[in-house]
Amino acid sequence: MKSNSNFLTYNIIKYYEYNTAKNSYMTQLSAKQNIQAIVKAIKTEEALLRQKHPLLAHQNTLGLIILLLSLSALIGVGILYYLAIIPAWACIVLAAIAASISHELEHDLIHKQYFSNQPLMHNFMMLTVWLMRPNTISPWYRRKMHLHHHKTSGTEQDLEERLVGNGIKNPFLRALVIIDGLLGLLINTRRFSKEIKGFSFASVFNAGFPVTTAYFAVLYSVIVFHLASLFAPLEASSPALVLDIMNVFEFLMVVLILPNIVRSSSLNFVTSSMHYYGGVNNMLEQTHVITSRLFMPFNLFCFNFGKTHTIHHFVPNQPFYLRQMLSKNILKVMRKHNVRFNDFNSIKNANAYNAQAN
Repeated sequence: MKSNSNFLTYNIIKYYEYNTAKNSYMTQLSAKQNIQAIVKAIKTEEALLRQKHPLLAHQNTLGLIILLLSLSALIGVGILYYLAIIPAWACIVLAAIAASISHELEHDLIHKQYFSNQPLMHNFMMLTVWLMRPNTISPWYRRKMHLHHHKTSGTEQDLEERLVGNGIKNPFLRALVIIDGLLGLLINTRRFSKEIKGFSFASVFNAGFPVTTAYFAVLYSVIVFHLASLFAPLEASSPALVLDIMNVFEFLMVVLILPNIVRSSSLNFVTSSMHYYGGVNNMLEQTHVITSRLFMPFNLFCFNFGKTHTIHHFVPNQPFYLRQMLSKNILKVMRKHNVRFNDFNSIKNANAYNAQAN
């Protein structure tokens, strides 16, 4: 019995020594070697998934089916609300989740993951996801901005992330930018003009026409109408046509406008929290992974963005559902190769990357 106990103790010690040495080796690898190891692991895991699930080879079809299902869900909950089958809050929550899927599809389309050789179908999908998320700029314009984000992530030249609050230390200002993209653009225009090469307010603003323009027209019309009603009896004195228009606008607020405010605010909060701003020298330092339960409500409305987006930085040309499928194994690899997790101290410091932090 004593011999077996000694043997077990010996193996435990050796196992501990092996893992300690292994972890020490990971920290001694160069950034380039760590990045290469992560990329290799992601591509290997993807290959295994594609081999195990032949259906994944039909990428165009899968993307189109997901789009049609999410669009049907968005329309369906709107009909249920119109028929008074579900309350407004349920419509807003369900519609926000459906819209979050369309954001992932748009992201994939920007990287030409679906129908890249069929312009008609590709542009049909681009237009559809824009209509489902009318508070965003044109996906055709955003493609240029997003690809630039991959080249400049973590620097002051990264317009895409700075537009949603990344790098802002003042919590009140940051909240405004996260919730209202137009207000954020107006607030930061002067600063962006000085710091970001080639920035143009008119270019970004006009990239929303006509869909985003209509979105803000509806949103602010409803806000102004109800604020004014606090001081004057507008509902009693307004023409019937104006009241009919306001009824339509208020319906749109529940089925499309408010769901997208919930969706985009959640996404903007998560993405502006997980991307670093300043002190970034390589891909390992561009983002940290957010797995904290505190972010679960926000991840719900941005399709688990906090847990999976870092994978995209290492391998951009990959559909979103694959990132979800391989994330469990890949996050373990990332942790071993010096990708940070839940680095909330960086948020307090305007997202700056601190090389000395653990």
